[in-house]
Amino acid sequence: MKNNSILKNSAFACVAAVFCTLLWGTAFPFIKLGYSTFEISENDLGTKILFAGVRFLLAGIMVYIFLCISQKRFAVLHKSDFAKVFALGLTQTSLQYIFTYVGIGFTSGTNTSIITSCASFITVLCAPIFFKSDRLNVLKIVGCLLGFSGVIAINGFGGLSLDTLFGDVLIFMSTLCAAGGNIISKKLAKGRNPVELTAFQLIFGGLLLTVIGVLLGGKLDFGNINGMLILLWLSVVSAVAFTIWTALLKYHPASKITIFNLLVPIFGTVLSGLMLGENIFRLETLVSLILISLGIAAVNINLKAKNKNGKA
Repeated sequence: MKNNSILKNSAFACVAAVFCTLLWGTAFPFIKLGYSTFEISENDLGTKILFAGVRFLLAGIMVYIFLCISQKRFAVLHKSDFAKVFALGLTQTSLQYIFTYVGIGFTSGTNTSIITSCASFITVLCAPIFFKSDRLNVLKIVGCLLGFSGVIAINGFGGLSLDTLFGDVLIFMSTLCAAGGNIISKKLAKGRNPVELTAFQLIFGGLLLTVIGVLLGGKLDFGNINGMLILLWLSVVSAVAFTIWTALLKYHPASKITIFNLLVPIFGTVLSGLMLGENIFRLETLVSLILISLGIAAVNINLKAKNKNGKA
């Protein structure tokens, strides 16, 4: 009960959501380091998918071990939940990353960042359809517009290029999977243990990615200690962030939580600069952070106002 009370606290939810996006932000430079350490070429799609599959499979196993230790018994997924959790793993993990890895080869990093950010907006706009308590209003729309402006700013105010339409469509499919995963995750988390849900969806999704990667000819040198340490960290990131994120979605409106995803490219840019020597002292970074922060505030201030009136 005490843990549930903490998770239901709005202030804690905001801090926890920022922490999750910070963890996901570390994935940007570590994935680049992983590709370099394992010597994965830009066009080696099979190995990239295998890399992602092993990452999520290990993450799922980590969460499962934690679940078993905390419950002092082996966790078994109920038969009636198997198809639902598999659908979540397929959507949120497998399909999302397949579309991403294939699409990114046919479009630019700028396009990818801008289109991917739409997952937060799609969730905010669609949440009212699935959850009566998650209502759409002017402040949420303003928050989305501010956040989207921030994502464009981090990319140097560059726009989308129609020369990369095929890749853009695939990235948008990935974005739909991410938004759909948030909706499905919130629906399934009701009445279920979010840790158990996270463990099995990561295992299902990671295993499917691993099999696809192998079938596409992907190979990883598991004797590469440095590479495995990087992969291990990425697995820890997924295990911790997805578990907390699923728990937050269970106790809070989807729009309130998913809007924080806009911080991921900010953290990714800053951490890439610190770790990879990329330039982060740019006006665009500061402007982006301000716009995204204002967007997040617009969504959350509105929700707090509702809470005071007893409507949420």
